[in-house]
Amino acid sequence: MIPTARYGEYYQALIEKNSEYEGVFYVGVKSTGVFCRPTCHARKPKFENCEFYETAKEALLASFRPCQRCRPLSHPNQVSDVVRQLVEAVEQNPEKRWKTQDFRDLSMDESTARRQFKKRFGMTFIEYARARRMGLAFKNIKAGHKVIDTQLASGYESSSGFRDAFSRIMGAAPTMLDDSKVLRATWIDTKLGPMVAIADEHALYLLEFVDRRGLEREVERLRLRTKSAIIPGTTKPIQSIEQELTQYFDGKLKGFKTPLHLLGSPFQKSVWDQLVKIPPGETRSYSDIAVTLGRPTAFRAVAQANGANQLAIVIPCHRVINSNGDLGGYGGGLSRKDWLLQHEKTMSSI
Repeated sequence: MIPTARYGEYYQALIEKNSEYEGVFYVGVKSTGVFCRPTCHARKPKFENCEFYETAKEALLASFRPCQRCRPLSHPNQVSDVVRQLVEAVEQNPEKRWKTQDFRDLSMDESTARRQFKKRFGMTFIEYARARRMGLAFKNIKAGHKVIDTQLASGYESSSGFRDAFSRIMGAAPTMLDDSKVLRATWIDTKLGPMVAIADEHALYLLEFVDRRGLEREVERLRLRTKSAIIPGTTKPIQSIEQELTQYFDGKLKGFKTPLHLLGSPFQKSVWDQLVKIPPGETRSYSDIAVTLGRPTAFRAVAQANGANQLAIVIPCHRVINSNGDLGGYGGGLSRKDWLLQHEKTMSSI
């Protein structure tokens, strides 16, 4: 994931069509829904409409499609006819789930397609198609119930409702499993909007607002780091956090007891431990936490660890603000951060 601090540099390279940045980044243009190479000759987007990615796969997972003008999947060398034909086939039907017969219908050898895609893009064709489909699915989730029902129902086993459509998005291919490890994913409605909860039978791994920027990449990283399938369903930790969130938003719960599984470095975990120790209704700065950890100059590292938290509200990164009193950043959005802080102040005063 590209640090936001590099965005200005990459945007300038995009404006200048600087060929030195070819292969360094791809740019997703939110106003058009496409992603491009740095040297694309199309009209340049506004900075606020740009998102930057290290790989084409990341751009696909973020729901962007390849630009037809600069063809980011065909650079620097022209791709083979097999790869070109398959990329075009995916764009004609991005939500299609490919099977062996589909390759036969195109008079292609599946193993050849897999090998050429792996060599060219660092992922197999099936992974490419899945990334494209997954990106679109997350985009549709953010658009709301009706879009999910109408756009995702086609090509799937049923169209029995919003949560079923959401659940189908989360499935993983059997090849990604390691000793059949499975995580369950559930949609949770809250006063501040829907959240995604992912857990196994013992602990909660992820809790995020559905419209959080980069959520699709967070889920994919979780899937890869745990070597798990993420499939629809619920577990005791999910049931627990759903109940506790209801109590929290009703102003009846100040501390969470749902067991957590933390995926992070020792330093990140030490920061998250400090976040949990901030009492509801109070805030700390990045510098405050760095001092508490005995590393007063590590406030930037603290900020990065804060942003890497995948358990919103439960590990209260929203309680960390800038030293000057400004709210600072928050993956779920500043309006939510402000609401959460005011909500907790009200709870603490009762």
